[in-house]
Amino acid sequence: MKIAISQLEIIPSMPCDNTVRIISFISKAKKENADIVIFPELCISGYLIGDMWESESFIRECEELGEEIIKASKGIYVIFGNVASDKTKKNFDGRIRKYNAMFVSKDGKLVHNNSAPYPYIIKTLLPNYKEFEDPRHFYSLKDLAFENGADIKEYLKPLEIECNNGKKINLGLTICEDAWSKNYSVSPMDVINRDKNVDIFINISSSPYTLIKDSKRHQMYGEIACRHNVPLVYVNNVGIQNNGKTVYSFDGGSSVYDNNGRLLISGVRYEEDLYFVDIDVKNKIFPKYIEIKENNEYKLIYDTVIYGIRKFLKSIGINKVVIGVSGGIDSALSSAVYVNAIGKDNVLLVNMPSKFNSDTTKNLAKTLADNLGCAYMVVPIQEFVDYTVKQLESSPIIRDNKEDHLKVSSFVIENIQARDRSSRVLSAIAASFGGVFTCNANKTETMVGYSTMYGDGAGFFACLADLWKYQIYGLADYVNKEVFNKEIIPEGTIKIVPSAELSTSQAVDEGKGDPIKYDYHDYLFKTLMESWNRVILEDVLSWYIDGVLEEKIGCRKGLVKEYFKSDADFIDDLEKWWKQYMGMAVSKRIQAPPILAISRRSFGFGNREAQNRVYYTARYLYLKNKILNEK
Repeated sequence: MKIAISQLEIIPSMPCDNTVRIISFISKAKKENADIVIFPELCISGYLIGDMWESESFIRECEELGEEIIKASKGIYVIFGNVASDKTKKNFDGRIRKYNAMFVSKDGKLVHNNSAPYPYIIKTLLPNYKEFEDPRHFYSLKDLAFENGADIKEYLKPLEIECNNGKKINLGLTICEDAWSKNYSVSPMDVINRDKNVDIFINISSSPYTLIKDSKRHQMYGEIACRHNVPLVYVNNVGIQNNGKTVYSFDGGSSVYDNNGRLLISGVRYEEDLYFVDIDVKNKIFPKYIEIKENNEYKLIYDTVIYGIRKFLKSIGINKVVIGVSGGIDSALSSAVYVNAIGKDNVLLVNMPSKFNSDTTKNLAKTLADNLGCAYMVVPIQEFVDYTVKQLESSPIIRDNKEDHLKVSSFVIENIQARDRSSRVLSAIAASFGGVFTCNANKTETMVGYSTMYGDGAGFFACLADLWKYQIYGLADYVNKEVFNKEIIPEGTIKIVPSAELSTSQAVDEGKGDPIKYDYHDYLFKTLMESWNRVILEDVLSWYIDGVLEEKIGCRKGLVKEYFKSDADFIDDLEKWWKQYMGMAVSKRIQAPPILAISRRSFGFGNREAQNRVYYTARYLYLKNKILNEK
């Protein structure tokens, strides 16, 4: 049996475009004499399309286009994902019933086993975590079985098909989450193969990329194939999709495994293509397996960032970008990746010094521009800042015929500088340049709100904001050594102390910089934010008391004692950043630009949060009181 695997680029909310390419791939598969061609989950509509799912007209168009794909199945089995509706029934929200479904067609007709109420396979398990919210829009097979008073086993059965050579085989068909069933009450794959009569599993997915997900996918699908002694085909899409605040890349990684769980084919990451595999599922004869290769972490990150930039810019119809460069590491890395993503002629670098910017950082910004071959301009802002301060302090505030004046503090002057650079200078330059300006934020700063709202927290897209500071440095090193093969990001930028340079207290030539101790706080913040079972201050303080904090968060041993001379110092620092993280920083994140997801929990929709009061558990307050009063 010859199987064609379509690692399609799905463009969300563009069903006509997707359908044209699906039919084109069907034609290619026919020319190669494939028995089956398989497409990803929701390949007509896209997956992350927000409340477009609430449009009956959109649903109707997707279903009509599905009919066109079914018509194109002459002489070949076509398996594809699409939305299906039942207008005689309601969803939980009162709208028409919708299913995330898989269709199998041949010779212009649907092929089904008559075990379920509909002529298609319905997704059994609907994820509702991180970026997923399937139950909001779709009705699951579990709910349908309950509604009909049926045993779900009656609906989960293999589908028999007849290949071109006359042989009949049983397909075990599932959709995405149905394979990730470890924590659910039912395992669809186990149920389908309960009689040990499945010849091959097929799982169609629309699975966003996150770091380390490749290895998890290979491990899980390989284990399923081995446990059932059945080969498995996994089909995933490429492209980008978003839910407003978070942009997700889909890396493909479509794979085929033999009955021992060994990898036979692995689709190239981020490349749309049609892959073919010849297998004899009855006699378990397969091509030679290949070794699973672990890619360099920073190559994986770099590929995702470049792909995300290119696809996001294309999706919004922009091809020119302005970047504010300070001489620091974040803006330098941002410049390097944008130049490689869209070309140096489409990137304009702008340095905007005030009286607090050192010659060191100004020279580093110019060196970066020279190394990249980018257009570069310098727009000093001190005169603007001074004028703004003078204007604010000299403009009277009148109440009850009494006159008063504002006093602009040094802290406010810092924020004026940041806002002047972004909201005024960069936005005007970007409009004149015919493009947009970037947000160069990293994840560490984003977490605790170490940025100025409408200042350095502004921009059209934050492609680095899901990377901790240590990852920023690691990626900068990778870009120099592996991408450009020379020093593009200046060594001085990598070595200089990170600093906003907004006051004399942040003078880099004196070794003064940000208040964040990145080699410690990076790991503390990451533990608080990314732990699957949420870590809060009570957990951190318990680890500190037990002497295992560094081990738990993964930072260098001995750092805590180096940075904090007393328990009170440690607790003061802990609460300072917790208040930032759970307080004003939430408001800043809500208003921040969309973030490109890299980690398993990114800010935005991958980390659902509300603007509530800063919270301390009773146990935390008890531990705090105990440790501070016992000495």
